[in-house]
Amino acid sequence: MTGNGTTTGTDRDRSPVAGADVCVVGAGPAGALVADCLAGAHEVVVLDAGPRFDPGDRIERQERAIRPAYDRPDVWDVGGERDAHAASGERFYPLNHARVKGIGGSTLHWQGMVMRLHEDDFRSGTARGVGPDWPLAYGDLRPYYAAAESELGVAGAADNPFGPPRETAHPMPAFPPSYSDSLFAEACDELDIAMHSVPNARNSESYDGRGECVGYGTCQPVCPSGAKYDATVHVERAEKQGATVIDRAQVQHLDHGPDRIEAATYATPQAEYRQQADAFVLACGGVETPRLLLLSDSGEYPDGLANSSGRVGTYFFDHLFAGVGGVLDEPTRQNHVGFLTSESHQFYDEADPDTAPFKLEFFNYAGPSPVEMALSGDEWGDSLLDSLRSAYGNQVAVGALVEQLPREDSYVGLDPDQTDSHGNPVPDVHWTVGDRALATIERANEIQREILETLGAEITWTVGPEDTGPAYHHMGTTRMGTDPAESVVDPSCRTHDIENCWVAGSSVFPTGGAVNPTLTIAALALRTADAVEAAL
Repeated sequence: MTGNGTTTGTDRDRSPVAGADVCVVGAGPAGALVADCLAGAHEVVVLDAGPRFDPGDRIERQERAIRPAYDRPDVWDVGGERDAHAASGERFYPLNHARVKGIGGSTLHWQGMVMRLHEDDFRSGTARGVGPDWPLAYGDLRPYYAAAESELGVAGAADNPFGPPRETAHPMPAFPPSYSDSLFAEACDELDIAMHSVPNARNSESYDGRGECVGYGTCQPVCPSGAKYDATVHVERAEKQGATVIDRAQVQHLDHGPDRIEAATYATPQAEYRQQADAFVLACGGVETPRLLLLSDSGEYPDGLANSSGRVGTYFFDHLFAGVGGVLDEPTRQNHVGFLTSESHQFYDEADPDTAPFKLEFFNYAGPSPVEMALSGDEWGDSLLDSLRSAYGNQVAVGALVEQLPREDSYVGLDPDQTDSHGNPVPDVHWTVGDRALATIERANEIQREILETLGAEITWTVGPEDTGPAYHHMGTTRMGTDPAESVVDPSCRTHDIENCWVAGSSVFPTGGAVNPTLTIAALALRTADAVEAAL
């Protein structure tokens, strides 16, 4: 072990597997699901750039998460030369603030909300007059959404009147509304704003061999109990079926001919290797997937592998945050619940060329927790208790997630002046937002202020268009489409240029709607696994 509890495993065998049918690059949710689907019938190898974290260290990581001396990246050992990046856009993109390299990927630190995209999200250009249509309809993904909810374990209820049609109930009942949800409900009733439950990929009861949520409250960035889903569930399941998972195996480039990948060259603590396979699935996220393709340029593909369209890396987009918070003259019991239990999609489908879809989120963790307050100050004993009694637990906040449209001038490229620990150019996130999203943030702020004023709160902060930030949902950089001149992958997520290469993850999204992307990532991963299976 290292001092932070990460398994070093320098003596572990990380050599390639002979006779592999499928090589999956990335052990996050998309890669883990693809590997699990294919491992029973095929020789599957999974390569991931980061380590295999010891689940026994999660309490230690939780402690690190709540101490003010540590920032969020410190919890999962993010940073240094391996994770270096540039940000050359009009807005700085803090890439390392919310990513994890390691077995389990982003689900090790995600919040765990899992909504389906709305029907109009798949036909934005047709229904809303702006943005591209997907080459898929909601109906094409609907059975895979149901399967993904079962695989991840989703607690939810059929109480969202604005959501897309469903076929079955969620696998587990929804978490009940929190105490502060009941306060918001009074104001929302007066304003005719409908609240409904949030589907969560965390256990409201025992499910799939994992216990129910026990309320640690540090869901983001670490769930010590394992009640929140993370991709190690499917990594371990794939391994039980015979898959080989190789950690600390950073893929340097993809060796290829004119229409096929021959091998993935990867660097380990011991040596550099080549993993050959019949099929390759790239599942390393909306930043690292296009970066790997760009690093794999050649005489056949001088602008990057699978990039005859010139679209690899372009159309990078995210969700944007809008929020308003304040204080009440009564307890609100914040930080007793570490995740969202209520939201509203009421304004989602009012979207048009000028206004983006957005959803409202009713916070259960506005303001600092008692632990944060105690560790941040220099008070002790009775003085500290008096301060906690007077200052803790009366804060409220309403957030919103806002759609950002894809733009050609928002992209992931390679930085010419900075290299990582292996001498490769680091990713450069050139992030441009757009006026439609900024105007929608203003609209969301208006509604949020109205709710808090109706509640009787004193408003103390606003996150608006000027200081908005990303939700760290990296989308769009290997767009799905039917035209090889305008997209990177086809509707089955196979690259147009390379016949044995598929991409799994949010980088294939043509648009992102205004809901968290992981359930759609999972649904597409299951669909992609079917496509790979059919091709083998």
